[in-house]
Amino acid sequence: MESLYTLWMSTGLANFETGQVVMMLVGCGLLYLAIARNFEPLLLLPMGFGAILTNIPVAGFSEVGGLLHYIYYAGIDTGIFPLIIFMGVGAMTDFGALIANPKTLLLGAAAQFGIFATLFGAIALNAMPGIEFTLKDASAIAIIGGADGPTAIFLASKLAPELLGAIAVAAYSYMALVPIIQPPIMKAFTTEDERKIEMAQLRHVTKIEKIIFPLGVLLATIFFLPAATPLVGMFCLGNLMREAGVVDRLSSTAQNELINITTIFLGLGVGSKLSAEAFLNVETLGILGLGAVAFSIGTASGVLMAKVMNKVSKEPINPLIGAAGVSAVPMAARVANKVGLEANPHNFLLMHAMGPNVAGVLGSAVAAGILLALVGG
Repeated sequence: MESLYTLWMSTGLANFETGQVVMMLVGCGLLYLAIARNFEPLLLLPMGFGAILTNIPVAGFSEVGGLLHYIYYAGIDTGIFPLIIFMGVGAMTDFGALIANPKTLLLGAAAQFGIFATLFGAIALNAMPGIEFTLKDASAIAIIGGADGPTAIFLASKLAPELLGAIAVAAYSYMALVPIIQPPIMKAFTTEDERKIEMAQLRHVTKIEKIIFPLGVLLATIFFLPAATPLVGMFCLGNLMREAGVVDRLSSTAQNELINITTIFLGLGVGSKLSAEAFLNVETLGILGLGAVAFSIGTASGVLMAKVMNKVSKEPINPLIGAAGVSAVPMAARVANKVGLEANPHNFLLMHAMGPNVAGVLGSAVAAGILLALVGG
């Protein structure tokens, strides 16, 4: 009988807790969004599976000696995985639209207003029972407004590692929901006539300009915000490999094999933080709610800045491209183009929207650097 009892106690059925079951269902929900709804599948699928693995009783995936434990501490706790992904994103990014129309840099900057507005929102939530966000916690939560998953993970791992799971899920969930969340906000802040505005064709950008640009961005970051250089530096390295034209094999690896391998481990590592004790609390609900607010404010502020620029600019600017200032590349730009086409079938905004879209990537990295410099110590 004793041996049977020992055998029974070694099974999952004997050790399951309610919270673990709930979190495994959350993991299944992420798998559903990835597979059935095609929402950010590259990360939500390994993240959801990681959530299932980490909540298996007795298995010890996330304990010392477990696979997920080492994946997390080797790549996320050190900040290596988000930086490698930033390099891959840089290798996939074409700055031509931003260089051709540098004014759109302001739209990428304006969309980051959601980050700093959410910072104060997170602090204000401390008035609710059960929520105690420190300034570091609030800063990590606020970066969700940039709609940049790797940046959110990087900053959370530095400032609030205990909130990493909730922040990562919120960041990637809202990135995946860009086609659903953004259009109503864009339409609410623009008129029909504004959405019909056609923009002039962008000028041709030379290869020399594209090579100089990442070097110039890195130099400016070194001078004015060194705390942001880990993210910006890796992003610029990837972009330089793309534009230089002499290391195509390295550029191809960064865009494909390297970023794909890293994404698998990043998803599993984030999933390892979706344990019942870390996720099932009122603070997680607060983070998810603040993420929606942050993303909405970022979208609205980008559109409003574009409206202002359209008033003072000699050339017409369609306010819809301001919504692409959040750094969900290239989904936000595609959404801006789609809404523009609905208002005017001859209105092709994709390339114009890519300017603020890639500016948003830099903007979120700079915002993360500012927060890290202010509260990281």
